[in-house]
Amino acid sequence: MNIQLTENAAAHVRQMLTEHPQAKGLRLGTRKSGCSGYAYVVDYADEVREDDQVFESLGVPIVVDKASLPHLDGMTLDFVRTNALNSGFEFINPNAKNACGCGESISF
Repeated sequence: MNIQLTENAAAHVRQMLTEHPQAKGLRLGTRKSGCSGYAYVVDYADEVREDDQVFESLGVPIVVDKASLPHLDGMTLDFVRTNALNSGFEFINPNAKNACGCGESISF
């Protein structure tokens, strides 16, 4: 299993984690949602649960629940800033087959 962060994503997450000191890392996952079937979940990992797997990329702990692992294996998470007002995570996921037109949900 492998999940990677780009340098931009790692720097952004490190900053996020300094503002949320109780977090054990970045929680990534998927949940059923939207017109294509699934949505990505990005949150603070305030705890590591029994069914979680912990990865590390560029010094950042990444926590993923076992149900989401097949969807996220091989994924790269980037952080992009398109202008002074717009920025966000970009999921580069070889497992995603389709995305809806609004970009909010994906299918595997």
